[in-house]
Amino acid sequence: MRAAMRPLPLLALTATLAAALSASPALAEAPKVVASIKPVHSLVAAVMEGVAEPALIVRGAASPHTYAMKPSDAKALAAADLVFWIGPELEGFLDKPVTATAKKATSVTLLEAPGVTLLDAREGGAWEAHDHGHEHKHDHDHKHEDKHAHEDGHDHDEVNTHIWLSPANARAMVAAIAEALSAKDPANAAAYTANAERTARSIDALDAELKAALAPVAGKPFVVFHDAYQYFEAHYGLNGVGAITVNPERRPSAKRLSEIRAKIGGLGAACVFAEPQFEPALVNTIVEGTPAKKGVLDPEGADLKDGPGLYPALMRNIAASLKDCLGS
Repeated sequence: MRAAMRPLPLLALTATLAAALSASPALAEAPKVVASIKPVHSLVAAVMEGVAEPALIVRGAASPHTYAMKPSDAKALAAADLVFWIGPELEGFLDKPVTATAKKATSVTLLEAPGVTLLDAREGGAWEAHDHGHEHKHDHDHKHEDKHAHEDGHDHDEVNTHIWLSPANARAMVAAIAEALSAKDPANAAAYTANAERTARSIDALDAELKAALAPVAGKPFVVFHDAYQYFEAHYGLNGVGAITVNPERRPSAKRLSEIRAKIGGLGAACVFAEPQFEPALVNTIVEGTPAKKGVLDPEGADLKDGPGLYPALMRNIAASLKDCLGS
């Protein structure tokens, strides 16, 4: 006769369940991750989806060009295992905290990620000359996850840092993010890899969509608030012909505004674009009395919800704003 099975005592059952849970790779503790700006955070969140959520420093409509660190930011950095940012050329406010505050974290500088193509900053004429007396100098002695050295001869003080606005660069960033996360958290490496592959495919589909949408306005000239869109322009064959200011941290001089206003006619600019993070009245002043129309471009997603969906929404919004203004 078969003996009746006795239920495990509660203590033994609890211990068995705890052991099973702790042995599960999917439930292994994920690293604490911090991302600097919304587009970077979106790509990191996409790679981490289903595992954990990264923290974000520059929230809402704040700009990395003018951001000041908060105590909550310092707390997040101090606890971080990984910090993803573009680099000190863009997020200058993070240069010292990445070393001094995020002491246990690995810093991943995406400007140096393998496969990222860098474009030289435009200057002179309608792009305005850079003020080299105010160049941001920094110490590159950070704990970079990736030691990739660019062989393209670029000095990072002279590059356009808005690299995420190229879909090709975004794919390279996603690959670097997945590699850094997998190295830090091998237990969840399969999830990071699968998420990165899915994200890369979605970026490819988005790219094809935007190419078709922007083809009718390719070549039409326009002026931007600051030169954040060079990667987007280059990828989609667009024709940005000038910027109101080279440095959004400083209000352009009255002389500069007069120069741009005078050049709009000569440049044949169909539109002049403001940005939500900066003073739109400047654009009103410039276009007054000219045939140019006004629009708004946002390179960082000021009004968009944080998370994996922000990056595609950001790219679609830029394309829609360009098409609406240039195509009308």
